[in-house]
Amino acid sequence: MRRHLWERRYRRRLALTDTVCVVGVSLATGALEVTVWSTSALVSSGMRVAVLVASTWLALLWLRRTRDPAVLGSGATEYARIAHATGLAFGILSMLFLVLQLPGLRLQLVIALPAGLLALLISRWLWRKALIRDRRQGDCVSRALVAGTRDDVEYVISNLVRDPHHCYVVIGVTTTDADIEPIEVDGRSYPVVGPIQSIAARARQAGADAIIVASLPTNDRDFVRRLSWQLEGTAAELVLCSRLAEVAGPRISLRPLDGLPLIRVKIPEFEGGVHVLKRAFDIGFATLALIPILLITPLIALVIKLDSRGPVFFRQTRVGRDGRHFGMLKFRTMTADAEARLESLRGQNEGSGPLFKLRHDPRITRVGAVLRKFSLDELPQFFNVLVGDMSVVGPRPPLPGEVTEYDGTVSRRLYIKPGITGLWQVSGRSDLSWEESVRLDLRYVENWSLTSDLMIMWRTAKVMVASKGAY
Repeated sequence: MRRHLWERRYRRRLALTDTVCVVGVSLATGALEVTVWSTSALVSSGMRVAVLVASTWLALLWLRRTRDPAVLGSGATEYARIAHATGLAFGILSMLFLVLQLPGLRLQLVIALPAGLLALLISRWLWRKALIRDRRQGDCVSRALVAGTRDDVEYVISNLVRDPHHCYVVIGVTTTDADIEPIEVDGRSYPVVGPIQSIAARARQAGADAIIVASLPTNDRDFVRRLSWQLEGTAAELVLCSRLAEVAGPRISLRPLDGLPLIRVKIPEFEGGVHVLKRAFDIGFATLALIPILLITPLIALVIKLDSRGPVFFRQTRVGRDGRHFGMLKFRTMTADAEARLESLRGQNEGSGPLFKLRHDPRITRVGAVLRKFSLDELPQFFNVLVGDMSVVGPRPPLPGEVTEYDGTVSRRLYIKPGITGLWQVSGRSDLSWEESVRLDLRYVENWSLTSDLMIMWRTAKVMVASKGAY
């Protein structure tokens, strides 16, 4: 019941701000048309068009379920639905006005569409920030019980704890074995409230808003069906967790076939039109980014030269798509003899896996520390993007020595071009473990989209300012 209350309250707020944005820009555009055309007939027509645009737009936002609980605070999915609904609304109106030869839509297309879409996205972003803040304080969350084997329950809880945006707070677990010892995750204890078969009753007793099934009991194929029946009439939602979604999540769809639920997993593609579109976006963005970069490069070069002896730029061999080597450019942040001193520091390595990292690397110069803190040392990599060695968003570009230690799974990172930024950078950068870095890279490689790229770029700007995990 608590979940339904905060969801309804949040959706009413979204509906109100959506209406203000859509009606505001539509009527403002209509008013602008009124000031341009002074005849009474055209004034009346302009306002009628504004009302029609606003009504159609709001209807499509509702029909496309942009305020559905499943996408509340989800970021890219929510924004994509808003963009699709907006495009569909104006597409329908354009065809209608074209067929009926009606005037008055042109100004709405030129002004109201981009302004309204921007207003909607900004308002949703602000509401999402407020929702995340409330969830960190324990509000607007669902009290959840997790069911499954101890290993699977621990896996689910650890992922929920890692993501500050999720809407679940685990209040207990039920397991498939007789062990009643609490489950420890990140220093916190989660009580075992009973066997998995009793989870519906335990959920009612605890007032849980959600049940998350991490794994099923052995030899009980009807467990989920019975559980859904037992939860009828309650406010609890049933969530099924599968490790298949760890990498393939966006490529999963449910396809019922005569009552048989088939999970369809689309095979990832690494060629084709979407990759051509990604390359076109890279060229355009890198070209624009290089304009201010070229303006500030002389200043950065001057402070680097004044701080220490050596070249302004540092060129390092990295491995790109399909294992091809290229020279990655950076502003020099270390002493000129940094490579020669590397072996003497191996014993102090704080990195995981094949990565070498030192939180207080003695080879880093004073200016270099500042450049690294705000990721300014990586700005020359936009030249690598322009010539095609890298992408704006992608997996972390590895060193040749790291690649020699890759197994068959990790080598999938090389299926697309490495990026200046990526999930690894907006999720912790150097603070990530090797396993976590690989997991994020593989998830991006197989599931990237232009929408997710734009989201990562936006989050990168915030990470650069915060400088978390940069050393």
